[in-house]
Amino acid sequence: MAFPISVRQLFIDGEWREPLLKNRIPIINPSTEEIIGDIPAATAEDVEVAVVAARRAFKRNKGRDWAATSGAHRARYLRAIAAKITERKDHFVKLETLDSGKPLDEAVLDIDDVATCFEYFAGQAEALDAKQKAPVTLPMDRFKSHVLRQPIGVVGLISPWNYPLLMATWKIAPALAAGCTAVLKPSELASVTCLEFGEVCNEVGLPPGVLNILTGLGPDAGAPIVSHPDIDMIAFTGSSATGSKIMASAAQLVKPVTLELGGKSPVIMFEDIDIETAVEWTLFGVFWTNGQICSATSRLLVHESIAAEFVDRMVKWTKNIKISDPFEEGCRLGPVISKGQYDKIMNFISTAKSEGATILCGGSRPEHLKKGYYIEPTIITDITTSMQIWKEEVFGPVICVKTFSTEDEAIELANDTEYGLAGAVFSKDLERCERVTKALEVGAVWVNCSQPCFVHAPWGGVKRSGFGRELGEWGIENYLNIKQVTSDISDEPWGWYKSP
Repeated sequence: MAFPISVRQLFIDGEWREPLLKNRIPIINPSTEEIIGDIPAATAEDVEVAVVAARRAFKRNKGRDWAATSGAHRARYLRAIAAKITERKDHFVKLETLDSGKPLDEAVLDIDDVATCFEYFAGQAEALDAKQKAPVTLPMDRFKSHVLRQPIGVVGLISPWNYPLLMATWKIAPALAAGCTAVLKPSELASVTCLEFGEVCNEVGLPPGVLNILTGLGPDAGAPIVSHPDIDMIAFTGSSATGSKIMASAAQLVKPVTLELGGKSPVIMFEDIDIETAVEWTLFGVFWTNGQICSATSRLLVHESIAAEFVDRMVKWTKNIKISDPFEEGCRLGPVISKGQYDKIMNFISTAKSEGATILCGGSRPEHLKKGYYIEPTIITDITTSMQIWKEEVFGPVICVKTFSTEDEAIELANDTEYGLAGAVFSKDLERCERVTKALEVGAVWVNCSQPCFVHAPWGGVKRSGFGRELGEWGIENYLNIKQVTSDISDEPWGWYKSP
């Protein structure tokens, strides 16, 4: 679908600025493999300018322009952003679909969630006002204590390509609600809507420098943000390997980080389930967003007594999924993001086959799509726990299947991973679901469903899936400094030393 993409520069201090080195990165439509535009390529020199602008905005008028304003004041900007996103929804939906390759119907939901997220954190900003000077009960009447919640400072936000504007919003909205100023670096593989968001900031009158948007490559733009001494905190969503590098770099300055990293999430099917309902949720849990979900429930554990029937129905459902240009009506699986990702996924499938697994369904390019980074939804069986496909994150439309015989075995297999982002359990026995929920070593559990995510609930992982929580009332805490204030309210001297 032909749709014009605006030529944007870097968004710094409320202005569009050409990168100092004047370099740009091509935008490749994953559906056609064609170059459809380009984005500016920031470097360390541009990061310096952006950080200076963010710090100036944080301190401007002794913070009274942003950082030290009431939460209610900042909430008005967040609500104006939400309204503007809703007003321009069709525009953002088309850009997101074109740039990322996700089906149009998914992009509609994403952009709706962007507006919802800004609305929600507007409420959280207002709630901060009521929490200021919250009293602390002390054991000595002589002293009185309270707590202040203040913005942590200038924050670096690094977001992924699978939900380009939505994942950026998960960071921007709470950071701004808290009173921070920010430098955002979206993924170079899908930056168009994040750049377009800069125009929204200007349209609602967001003070210059409160949000700065730098597109570019990770080593050239992301790394300088992480290591910059005037960036006070880093929030990152992406691969575990990159997360480790960010953590190591931030450690040099004892800089706090929140990390939402990879996953290899299990979905457990007990023998008492409704198979048709569970099969659909299973497919949704791994093929949604073209399989490019950090929380994808890509390890299916199914009770041995129903495995044959369950897998047979899975294959039939999977072959019924419409794979097409993401703008086509009814599309449910589009292309993966890039040639590099396509090759990586195909290598995973090839390795699984060479290690002895069975490619039961899919595993190839769809015959009717000669161009674009399309991969058929793939089901892999005859899995052993030593296989690469069992252990490593694929980040594509691929699910591997293994059977179990007992609840304890299912839990052991589910936790047999270095990751711990999410998991799902299906059973009509809710007591069993509760036992499994408590036993899973993850940050989120779905019961009789997979992947529903709401801005109101906390999100994050354990183990190598990272730490810290985004969303909900927990999301804003990442961006706040909790300051204790204790006063002596007595007129009596302390009396510890003898008066001279």
